[in-house]
Amino acid sequence: MAEEFELDTDDLKRRMDGAMANLRTEFASLRTGRASASMLEPVQVEAYGQMTPINQVGTVNVPEPRMVTINVWDKSMVNKVEKAIRESGLGINPQMNGTIIMLPIPELNEERRRELTKVAGQYAEHARVSIRNVRRDGMDQIKKAKGDGMAEDDQKFWESEVQDLTDTYIKKVDSALETKQEEIMQV
Repeated sequence: MAEEFELDTDDLKRRMDGAMANLRTEFASLRTGRASASMLEPVQVEAYGQMTPINQVGTVNVPEPRMVTINVWDKSMVNKVEKAIRESGLGINPQMNGTIIMLPIPELNEERRRELTKVAGQYAEHARVSIRNVRRDGMDQIKKAKGDGMAEDDQKFWESEVQDLTDTYIKKVDSALETKQEEIMQV
């Protein structure tokens, strides 16, 4: 007789929550016309032979609603930080002032808003793929258990549980994307 199969749905939920948390971080990095220190979170600088987040090579401040400043701690890193920001695709033109890099946040034009909604869509699709990968892992565990003698009714029950969980998280991604796109398109 086969042992009772118990799928670890908490693990699947935790991993899907991780995909959602990653999506929220990526969405926070998208500009909406207002300055925010979180918009620099995904930007990495090559510091001392390895890729490092900007907030680990300098102090990020938001002194005005349309300005972000980075006070770089190591003078030799200023040019690398500036280059990383230019190449990040944020559409911001850094201005140097000694060890301080100023990032004036320009008004978003219609074309740039549309580009940002497309980027948000790409981030959401990455999250959906991550969630589907977690789903696939869950389904693989169920298939393995079926091979070990799980009853067909149990298999169908667990498959529907995994699918319901997946559908719930995909809806969360779609909802977050819709909210972010509205926020970006708001003038």
